[in-house]
Amino acid sequence: MSTAAAVILFAAITVYAVFGGADFGAGFWDLTAGGAKPGERPREVIDHSIGPVWEANHVWLIFVFVVLWTCFPEAYASITLTLFVPLTLAALGIVLRGASFAFRKAVLRTRDQRNFGAAFALASVLVPYCLGAVVGSIASGRVPAGGVAGDPWSSWINPTSVLGGLLAVCTTAYLAAFFLVSDAGRLSDEAMVTYFRRRATAAGVVAGVVAAAGILVLHHDATYLFDGLKTRALALVILSAVCGLGALVLLTRRARLGARLAAVAAVVSVIVAWGVAQWDYLLPTSLTVSEAAAPSGTMTAVFLAAGLAAVLIVPAFALLYVLDQKSLLPEESVPEPSND
Repeated sequence: MSTAAAVILFAAITVYAVFGGADFGAGFWDLTAGGAKPGERPREVIDHSIGPVWEANHVWLIFVFVVLWTCFPEAYASITLTLFVPLTLAALGIVLRGASFAFRKAVLRTRDQRNFGAAFALASVLVPYCLGAVVGSIASGRVPAGGVAGDPWSSWINPTSVLGGLLAVCTTAYLAAFFLVSDAGRLSDEAMVTYFRRRATAAGVVAGVVAAAGILVLHHDATYLFDGLKTRALALVILSAVCGLGALVLLTRRARLGARLAAVAAVVSVIVAWGVAQWDYLLPTSLTVSEAAAPSGTMTAVFLAAGLAAVLIVPAFALLYVLDQKSLLPEESVPEPSND
């Protein structure tokens, strides 16, 4: 039962990394779009892309915390006690980001729109960095077992956590750029397709460089994870590299759907590789999945709730995304590109 619960937990983390990651990455491109005039059209496309789904994407993060808390309470206690600083920053960033995104559309003065836009964009970088730093802390064994607190600063300010934070920012920007290429295509805005295609290519190259440099960091600072990546998870690492290169090739050939699927596969492969490399530890190398598991009665209740969610909530999410991709949601009103 503990293994099944861990698989559900990790599946939810993966889904959030893809959908929530693309959401955060759109904020990164909002941040780097430039001044009010040159950045106006890219920001319109970004708003069109994430407007209908940005709130829904964070349901997966809530699900992750609920499953971790109920199924693996000792690990949850250790993680939250040790990493309360980056987790608090991430929570504040999510709230600030959502409020700023909503208020940017509601206010009338240009100055206020810029202020809220800046808060939205900066929070979009802060949150994935902090969550990536949390992953780096866990993966490098800096969270102690036993439901006790580790060092509140060195636990997430260290080489592996910095690597995790940077890689999270890079991969979210990478994912978002591929999604935005498709959304610009749905708007028949070839100028924006070209604009985001260039950024997708740049983000892919940067993410690849960071991942390659991370090999040295993991070799010296997270030896258990490094050993797992070069043995039992090696096939997934190679698959991620192949998918990443394939996504860039497909993008140059204007195969937008194929490029987006390949980009998603590259990111998913990296995340699954982390899980396989770390298995069967929740907290390397001090707490295994079976040792951290809650009583069987609790596990059964979680499985029942997860089953109901799969039947009732997942189809609703699928419908939302389908309607979004077909531009059938009323919120998706964005000016058509000018022919001037």
